[in-house]
Amino acid sequence: MQTNETPRYDASVNTTGCCPRFNPEGWDGQELHFKDKQFLKATTHSVMHVPMNMGSVFARVNRHIDDAGASDTDRFIVLSRDVSPWSSEHLFSVSKTVPGEEMTTLSGDFITKVFEGPYSQARHWHEEMRQIARDRKSEPGDVYFFYTTCPKCAKAYGKNYVVGVAATS
Repeated sequence: MQTNETPRYDASVNTTGCCPRFNPEGWDGQELHFKDKQFLKATTHSVMHVPMNMGSVFARVNRHIDDAGASDTDRFIVLSRDVSPWSSEHLFSVSKTVPGEEMTTLSGDFITKVFEGPYSQARHWHEEMRQIARDRKSEPGDVYFFYTTCPKCAKAYGKNYVVGVAATS
């Protein structure tokens, strides 16, 4: 992948009116290289790693991204990670600064893996991503997940794809 690019996000099939059907083609085993890649940073509250306000936070953030004309539609990704049992961090790829939201950048090398299954497997997927980094002779860094659809849409589409993204540098 070119610096600051992600695989193409195909949002062309959306039968739910909520989340597009995720097409995993091209997402597995990719090497991502970010250099000061711009993201909008948001946090959500959790109870023992179960998100409590993810829907309202994502709705607000997506509305602000749309209002600012900052959507990076073909290269869309949201990197999520638990920072504690009570809080999660979400990095939304954007094409420019979004007023009223916290902005950040991300630099480094990352590897991806596509998983399919219930969200309850995330703990196992996290360790698998760390092992993939170790197998590349790299000390594992932060592990993020791109939750490609909400639970309602995953049920409607019959598949729950989650992309693991592990820092390898």
